[in-house]
Order: sequence, then structure tokens, then C-alpha cells
Amino acid sequence: MGKRSVPGLNSSSTADIAFILLIFFLITTSMNTDRGLAVRLPNPPEENQEPPEVHKRNTMQVTVNMYNKIMVVMKNETREVELSEIRELAKEFIANPEDHVNLPEKHLVELPAPFGQQMITKNHVISFVTDRATNYDTYFQVENELYGAYNELRDELARKTFGRPYNECNEDEQLACRQYYKCMISEAEPKQYGK
Repeated sequence: MGKRSVPGLNSSSTADIAFILLIFFLITTSMNTDRGLAVRLPNPPEENQEPPEVHKRNTMQVTVNMYNKIMVVMKNETREVELSEIRELAKEFIANPEDHVNLPEKHLVELPAPFGQQMITKNHVISFVTDRATNYDTYFQVENELYGAYNELRDELARKTFGRPYNECNEDEQLACRQYYKCMISEAEPKQYGK
């Protein structure tokens, strides 16, 4: 008996089939979208512009290390805090309701109606620094708590002044609340402390 040759498979359309399958999976698969906070960046500084001088009492420093531990420097003390504590600490720092000597100094400022002249903490800064190895979820949650502190203060002010929540106020009322509690969060470039 003679040897019979086994016919080979026709693979000329394999690349076409793979390409069609790839397109099918790309179209039908849901893509995860990035989460984040909408932040309006400030205008870039002019050349040779000196940074403003910030007094130590006007600065709250929030640092997240590579182990996702949160440290806060405020009222001349450094301490490790839980995520759940940050918002209340930030609100106390921003508003300084009892005019504490180790919290931001208050200045008499002319604000839009109906506030007029008010004593507010005009020159405060919350400095937020992370390590390059900080978990993104921790970074996001800490940042959310800091912005949440401003939002809660503005909401409390709107309820007290206008009798309704901040998000139900008109544009002028919201602007007045934002002028009263101006958002002053400084985010530094992440640092690498360890390897």
C-alpha cells in the first residue's frame, strides 16, 4: 500500500477571523472608567513670581506614606489619624470657629451680599503630600475628605444664611458661599521616601 498524504488545513482566513473576534470583544466589553475629582487647576504662575509667604499656623499638612498611613500636622502637633477624622479636622482648620491661636488667623474681609464684612480665615492652606507608592484609592479617599470639608462648610453656611442647601442656591448665593470658604488645597508632586 502506498502512503496517502494528509490534506492540510486552509489557514488563509485565520488572521481575518482573529481580527473580527478582537473587534467583537472590544465592542461588547464594558470599559472601566477612571474615577476622580473634577478639579480646576490654577493659572500657571508668571515668570520670576515669588511664592506667597505662608505662616506655620495657617498651614495644615496632610501626608500619606507608602503604607497608606495618614499623618496630619496641625496646631503645632503631628499625629497619625484615621480617614474618618480628616473631614472634621479640616473643617476646624478652615473655619477656626473659636479663633484658636494655633489655627489660621482671621482677617476682616468684604464679601458679596448678604455677608458684607466678615472675619474669615483668608490665608489658610491645606498641603496634601503623598508617597509615590501610596495606594491610589487611599489618595482619592483623602482628597475626597478634604474637598468634602469645604462642601460641608459651604452647605452649613447656605442653610444658615439662605435657608436651603448649597446645591439649591442660585449662582450668586453659591459664589458668596465659595468666597466665604475659599478652597485652598495645595497638592505637591508625590515624593519617594523609601524603595
